[in-house]
Amino acid sequence: MAVVIRLKRTGRRNRPCYRISVADSRWKKEGRTLENLGLYDPLAPRTEMQCKVDVEGARRWILTGAQPSWTVYSLFKKHGVYQGELELGRTGDKVRKARRKTTKTRARRDSAKAGRLDAKAERRKLRVAAKRATVAAGDAGAAS
Repeated sequence: MAVVIRLKRTGRRNRPCYRISVADSRWKKEGRTLENLGLYDPLAPRTEMQCKVDVEGARRWILTGAQPSWTVYSLFKKHGVYQGELELGRTGDKVRKARRKTTKTRARRDSAKAGRLDAKAERRKLRVAAKRATVAAGDAGAAS
């Protein structure tokens, strides 16, 4: 069972509010949860009211292997969840590796796409040259 920590949207239209919840990755985003770790209200008037996090609960879940989403990771980082043993722990390394991996994957995909575009341009040049050669050969035959 892969456990994730993610945001669960609550609130009404044009007034979002999110719960920071722990759930199985196979469950729906808005479905059942194992535990609620806090609240994130991005439209709160004061910044100290925007996010409330159960720091000890978050650390406990991260140490047991729960993976936070990117947004939750940044919220946890702001609230000091990743301090002490977690700062050097495996979770931070996993997040750094995942970011590095996505960057590498993106670079590899872009270079492959550039290679395909180059090959496509070469094929087009060959087709145009072949067409010109047949037109020139036809003109030469008509002139004799």
